[in-house]
Amino acid sequence: MSDRHSPDVLVRYTPAERLRHWLVAILFVCAAASGLALFHPALFWLGGVLGGGAWSVVLHPFAGLAMSLAFYAFVRPLWHHNRLEPRDRAWLRAMRDVVDKREDRLPEVGRYNAGQKILTYVLAAALLALFATGIVIWRVYFSNYFAIGVIRFSALLHAFAAFVLVVGIIVHVAAAVWVKGSVAAMTGGTVTIGWAFKHHRAWFREMIRPSGGR
Repeated sequence: MSDRHSPDVLVRYTPAERLRHWLVAILFVCAAASGLALFHPALFWLGGVLGGGAWSVVLHPFAGLAMSLAFYAFVRPLWHHNRLEPRDRAWLRAMRDVVDKREDRLPEVGRYNAGQKILTYVLAAALLALFATGIVIWRVYFSNYFAIGVIRFSALLHAFAAFVLVVGIIVHVAAAVWVKGSVAAMTGGTVTIGWAFKHHRAWFREMIRPSGGR
């Protein structure tokens, strides 16, 4: 099996990037479990992840705040890789080939394809909405500063943004499992040159240049 320094593999994610990614994942589980437990009685059992209902009430806003900050720390250094380009529109128009895994018919893409970029935008928007509305409805510290109508609207928007976030994470996980090698890249940090050439050919060409840019 090739190691990190083998010419047969490319570094996809550095240790720092992987650490930030898994920190977001852990905080998401905590925030989602506690939030869903507070959202509906039928889901109250999920609060057991954090030690019970009382702990869910206390820790949910802090877990959400920490998740937002961790997501920002993860995405910010990689944001330039997520800018939409003309080839991304061509990639989206070829969605049938994407679903059928006919990569030979798709335009070459960089580090992330259009689907990954759009999902990043969706997650970022959902987290921004959750952060803003969460401050408004954080009763212990901030809700006394807002009118009841604003609090009620924020609660509704918070629930909708949470739904979008959960669906987005499900799509993210499903896509990672669907594209073999993606999960291994986020756990081990590397991908084979064959994987890079097949799925992210423009990024592959960039990585094998003498400068070896990321």
